Amino acid sequence: MAAAELFCNRSNTFLVIGRAGMDFMPTEQGVRAEDCELFAAGLGGSSANISAGLVKQGCGAAIVTPVSDDLVGRFCIKQLERYGVDTRFVTKVGGEFRNSLAVYDLQETVIYRNGAADFQLLEDDIAKPDYDAYAGLITTGTVLAAEPSRSSAFAAFDKARDARLPLIFDVDYRPYSWTSAEEASDVYSLAAAYCDVIIGNDDEFGFMAGNRDQGLDKAKSLVADGATIVVYKMGEKGSITLTKDDEFRTGIYPVEALKPNGAGDAFMAGLMASLVQGLDLPEAVDRGSAAAAITVSGVGCAQAMPTTSELDRFLAERSA
Repeated sequence: MAAAELFCNRSNTFLVIGRAGMDFMPTEQGVRAEDCELFAAGLGGSSANISAGLVKQGCGAAIVTPVSDDLVGRFCIKQLERYGVDTRFVTKVGGEFRNSLAVYDLQETVIYRNGAADFQLLEDDIAKPDYDAYAGLITTGTVLAAEPSRSSAFAAFDKARDARLPLIFDVDYRPYSWTSAEEASDVYSLAAAYCDVIIGNDDEFGFMAGNRDQGLDKAKSLVADGATIVVYKMGEKGSITLTKDDEFRTGIYPVEALKPNGAGDAFMAGLMASLVQGLDLPEAVDRGSAAAAITVSGVGCAQAMPTTSELDRFLAERSA
């Protein structure tokens, strides 16, 4: 399948599987967390951020995830609804399961995920959506780190394949979520074999290859094995986008960052929104890079994701 044929298209609404959480950030910009007296709360979690970013850029998003049956879970649902994300497939789990919590400042992010509610994703949950109604299925590597979420995610991959939906996968390797690096590498490789679009950074592809220096070779091998688009991100050095017919580099947009997180989620949202709306791949990757820059320079994660008009204005200012 060529990149231009990924979304040929019944919808511009994506089905997103993965976690929603609560973020805490200092209310005083540029102040280290330990020196801050008050914190603000916002929506976080990779899949929730991607969903909010898609909606802000003119797409639809429905998220499939469990949340804790408590005030934090209710906060996440209310925030998702505030951004216009479809929450029909959000379920509540009781007991000691809890939503993830992230605390961050300019230099550091600390994530609490003990007894994570999102790992309680069941096959019954992923059976509820009508897969034929969506443009594609987006997920991140976090959903694969534990059971029953892992098996449920693979069941969703099968349903997406049956519905001829493109599968979009952000590697999103978080070592603290896995029992071993070897298990993570094996599971990620299995997941990547399903997927049409695979996005990761140089460390993540190097991890999958078993050697950081072989990360780009691993990315190229995924295209050779059937992936339509692979984006190999290199931090401040930009990214390399690989397809069967092309390979090109994209730079970054330098900004004054307020935090170290959210860029990958914004890149995914910007890239997918652009592709489903018919833009060519180089422009879509460029818009994803711009969305990432805007997000790290703003307060919060979902809150800082740009709208289409904000993204257009950012790009116009830098091309003037």
